[in-house]
Amino acid sequence: MVTSISPANNMQQPIQEHAEIYTELFLNDSPMMDVRAPIEFERGAFPSSINLPIMDNQQREIVGTYYNDHGQDKAIKKGHELVHGEIREARIAAWVDFAKQNPKGYLYCFRGGLRSKITQQWMQEAGMELPIISGGYKALRTFLLNELENTAKKCTFTLIGGKTGSAKTTLINELENAVDLEAAAHHRGSSFGHHAIQQNNQINFENILAIDFLKLKHRNIFNITLEDEARTIGKAGLPKTLFSKMRQSKLIVIEEPYEIRLNRLIQEYVIDMHAEFEALDSKNAFKRFSEYLLIGLEKIQKRLGPTRYESAHHAMQKALQHQSRTGEVVNHYDWLKIILDNYYDPMYEDQLKKRAEFICFRGDYQTCKEYLQTTL
Repeated sequence: MVTSISPANNMQQPIQEHAEIYTELFLNDSPMMDVRAPIEFERGAFPSSINLPIMDNQQREIVGTYYNDHGQDKAIKKGHELVHGEIREARIAAWVDFAKQNPKGYLYCFRGGLRSKITQQWMQEAGMELPIISGGYKALRTFLLNELENTAKKCTFTLIGGKTGSAKTTLINELENAVDLEAAAHHRGSSFGHHAIQQNNQINFENILAIDFLKLKHRNIFNITLEDEARTIGKAGLPKTLFSKMRQSKLIVIEEPYEIRLNRLIQEYVIDMHAEFEALDSKNAFKRFSEYLLIGLEKIQKRLGPTRYESAHHAMQKALQHQSRTGEVVNHYDWLKIILDNYYDPMYEDQLKKRAEFICFRGDYQTCKEYLQTTL
């Protein structure tokens, strides 16, 4: 595994040399301490990483300016001036605590360079070791992007389709050879698809997706089942090569009765989402839940047309008022029927006609599940 390598050497070694090590890191969900500034971490990181920066955003900006204006030596000196005394001791204490809690952990900065080296040195002075990941965040990110591209080229995909409420995602999660694209995006891929917590950004979506594929390939699974998604899942876009391959993959269509699909949507859009907001912020839960539904409906206003939109909007407000007073959700069926009949179902039927040549199987949920488990 990764050892305490000199960062100066790390940057000269090609990613290919460390591919096996990077693979092990992600297969094992190894704890990683990211010492980049918070703004860098927020732009993109890895599922098993935690941000314990050596410099905060303002300190990083100041040091960066010194580096550009005065060179590396003065920038390093300025960094030591900014991170000293109690600030330095607090950061070292956090790093030491991470190392104690994660004896198989690692640390990285952007390239596995100066910030990693200083962090490692300060930890050693405090009597604690933590190895540096060779190449840092940049090398790990490049490795995962390569994995995504290679997966799209080398693997075979089978897609699960079906009208809204057909439990496509549920089936994905019951299969041994599947990857949940919506979980990676933290979005359900529809107008009512977002969750109480903000969805993953593009970089984090790609990183999670690449790791999911990597784990399947490690188990020698190269025939992968995915949900039939649009090019974007919320704000996260599927990689171009992957999406192109998906458009040419065989398609299994779940055909479930209307009432069953309607009941699933009540559970997913109403009951489960209200519970999500309640768990996040009980004081403002119903207000935020109501906004979620009203904004979701507004997104499809043009496709519904003014008359149907007004009918759905009125029915939704009535349902929310009734739920607020009684806790009952039965009135939500009224607006859900409007959007199923006039938006979701017609749209999917139109899309399916264009994909007819790729359909290899149709059936209800259980039949499709049995087909996938026995055939693939």
